[in-house]
Amino acid sequence: MSEPTTRPPAPAAPAGGTPARPSVIQLVFREKGALYAAYISAFADGGLFVPTTREYRLGEDIYLLLSLPEDPQRYPVAGKVAWITPANASGGRTQGVGVRFPSDEKSRLLKVKIEELLGTAIQSAKPTQTI
Repeated sequence: MSEPTTRPPAPAAPAGGTPARPSVIQLVFREKGALYAAYISAFADGGLFVPTTREYRLGEDIYLLLSLPEDPQRYPVAGKVAWITPANASGGRTQGVGVRFPSDEKSRLLKVKIEELLGTAIQSAKPTQTI
């Protein structure tokens, strides 16, 4: 999987102002293997591992524009950071964040679509970048 491209984060809000907008990350999965490695089935509503060197905090909003293999549609997901893999993590794991999908109908349908794409591979014992 090629590294996702990121749009520069919004500037920080002034003291006492409204919070900065969530960062936007475009994630393009060209192959099912890359999607399998990033998909987080352990989250009830689904989620994805996003390789990034940007620093995030748990619970921080993150906006994904997701492209799936063999699907021209882009799926917007307003998720939250649910775990962080820091730089120099043990086992040579890739630095990034686990993004939990929100509990809504659009995300439920996206989870079903991803799991249909992955088919039986979702039960595989192959290692992934996720928990």
